[in-house]
Amino acid sequence: MRNMATALFRHERIETTTAKAKELRPYAERLITLARRGDLHARRQAARRIQDREVLGKLFDDIGPRFEGRPGGYTRILKLGHRQGDAADMALIELVERADS
Repeated sequence: MRNMATALFRHERIETTTAKAKELRPYAERLITLARRGDLHARRQAARRIQDREVLGKLFDDIGPRFEGRPGGYTRILKLGHRQGDAADMALIELVERADS
């Protein structure tokens, strides 16, 4: 989950299996809620889960303030169909656009 959340915050959208996307959603949304708080304790709690300092900075400086007025629902899961090799259900998980736009 740590690596998938890091990739989601770095690229703001990732393609993965539907099951993994559904597991990632609450994990990532909790981290965004911490970033919205923005205090030192929240940053340290998020730093336990996001090991990359650059991504942690982006989470708190860009992504957290972007969702300031939004009460939840920061991510979206779009189903893409089946993967060619093993027919696994694929999905795209992405951060939604700004709350004000």
